[in-house]
Amino acid sequence: MRMRIAIAVAGMLVSAPALAGPCNGNLCNADELAPVFAKLAAKTRGTRPVHILQIGDSHTAGDAITGAWRDLLQARYGGGGRGVLAAGRPYAGYLTRGVTATMSSGWRVNGTFGAGSAQPRPAIGVAGFSMTSTTPGASMSLTSDGAQSFDRFVLCAIARPGAGALMVRIGAAESRFDLDSNTERPECRTFALDRPNPSVTVTADGAPVTITSWGTFRDNGGVVLSNVGVVGSQLIHFSRTDDAVLKEEFRSYRPDMIVLAYGTNEGFSPSVSPFGYETTLRSAIGRLRRLAGNVPILMLGAPDAASRQLALLNNAPGGAVSCSVPAVRVTTAVPVVVPAVVAPSAAGQDMDATIAALAAQSGSSAPVVVPVAATTTTTVKPAVSGLFVPPGMRAVRDIQRRIAGELGLAFWDWGARMGGPCSSTQWVRGTPSRMRGDYVHFNSLGGRDIAGRLQADLDAAGMPR
Repeated sequence: MRMRIAIAVAGMLVSAPALAGPCNGNLCNADELAPVFAKLAAKTRGTRPVHILQIGDSHTAGDAITGAWRDLLQARYGGGGRGVLAAGRPYAGYLTRGVTATMSSGWRVNGTFGAGSAQPRPAIGVAGFSMTSTTPGASMSLTSDGAQSFDRFVLCAIARPGAGALMVRIGAAESRFDLDSNTERPECRTFALDRPNPSVTVTADGAPVTITSWGTFRDNGGVVLSNVGVVGSQLIHFSRTDDAVLKEEFRSYRPDMIVLAYGTNEGFSPSVSPFGYETTLRSAIGRLRRLAGNVPILMLGAPDAASRQLALLNNAPGGAVSCSVPAVRVTTAVPVVVPAVVAPSAAGQDMDATIAALAAQSGSSAPVVVPVAATTTTTVKPAVSGLFVPPGMRAVRDIQRRIAGELGLAFWDWGARMGGPCSSTQWVRGTPSRMRGDYVHFNSLGGRDIAGRLQADLDAAGMPR
């Protein structure tokens, strides 16, 4: 297999976006996404896929929603690869739907939040994590399922004086990515393949090296949806990423749309400062536009979620919304299979003969029991007390909506599309359940539901079919 290594340098021109109108619906300012819609309509085979890059918290990291949305988009437009990921396995339980990531010992994890976030730490990019080798020979691999095979692999790392190298093996071909440099700088290297491949292995060679992210792509049109999220994080933690690393990664990964998906952890903060959050949000949007260019941005408003933590009852101006619900009696139909009717004896009284005939139908000499009642079952879902939506959730969502209108971002009201305040109780307690028992996170079924609602609103706004 031949690999062509490309290292390109490109400048980015940034112009001020036009102000959008007030945001009053579930999906506002959708015309800001027109450039993405136009690229999707082109459906040009043999070219780079349309790249949607979602940055966020655990809702993004878990991939229940983004994974379902990826499935919808790739079924419609074609698969463009798995996209950008944090390299290796940065934490226990790391989910990589569509691909399997493995990692040997000999790596130190650095992050923008949680374990590995303390200073000093190496520069971190869009994935929210970086991995630094501590022993030569430490390795990590990425193996895709059949649908996510790739013909372009991108590896981003930090070049610095005295750094080692990364050996990149794809199929039978191996290349050396030397990171020893006179100055410290981020560098992304692209490995273009002459045919799709399912796996890649990266091995540290020599002195320590730091990897900031990697990604796999299929250059045959279609769509690639990257999900890069950090569990428990807020948008302010994204400010801990490095400008130079982000700029180099955006240049190499070339997102066509950025989705910002924060807000739950902000809304669940012990104290929410509306002014402070607005400042953080404006700064982050300006920074993304400066480093990525005028890429269209879709901001997802915070979803509905509920808590029992009394410390959050007054975490922002306004009152909490009570979500307590009474016990509910649920009656569920139970399917009953009744064998075909067998006529009894002419006298209508010979039940032994009837049972024998039923046994003969079943292929067994044992008697057959014919159920004649109890076609429903009743259970009681216990009452829920002490559950409420913290006022911080509304404060955050209102700011997101307003800033989207003022700065020209598309905005999707995730909470409203769930059903508004306290709808999380129905998503948890409904049959089947679509959220986990924490009233915050979605299960696979809920992820598919949210993805479907988002896609339906985008379709109604003009996303080509």
